Amino acid sequence: MPLTTPSTERYDEFCALVTEFDGASLEGSGFFGDNQPVLTEEGYRAWVSTLTEEADPSTPPLPGRVKCSYFWITDDDGAWVGFLALRRSLNDYLREQGGHIGYSVRPTRRREGHAGAALREALVEAAALGLDRVLITCDDDNVASARTIESCGGVQEDTRHGKRRYWVATP
Repeated sequence: MPLTTPSTERYDEFCALVTEFDGASLEGSGFFGDNQPVLTEEGYRAWVSTLTEEADPSTPPLPGRVKCSYFWITDDDGAWVGFLALRRSLNDYLREQGGHIGYSVRPTRRREGHAGAALREALVEAAALGLDRVLITCDDDNVASARTIESCGGVQEDTRHGKRRYWVATP
């Protein structure tokens, strides 16, 4: 299974992952926007707790946010290779630019099929939440992400604010 739920047991992997993404924007990728945790074990645990709370259906969403499930993208051996966010609804910003699903794979693990596998599993999760289709966006110049979305059935609606917007039916 390429998607696993956040765990406080992966601090060392987290540090290596964040270091590899250094300087790259992770906004919308399942990394919880730009609210990066403090790179301490305590900061990491607090961050994972926030992700877990945001996914809890009984907890109201944070101001300006929607309910969201966060996942780690892992490889066949369980190594942590990226992040994925599955948003359960859309607000104005997400409708224009962010979409229901955001993901990112660490630079050294790209082009190995992790994003596509994670996206296919996220579509199953979205269907389980009652979503018939989801909006997924990518930067207009991100050809690799566009191909991933299209390979999972994405149909491009348009481009807005430098983002390609795709609708994908859930299984």
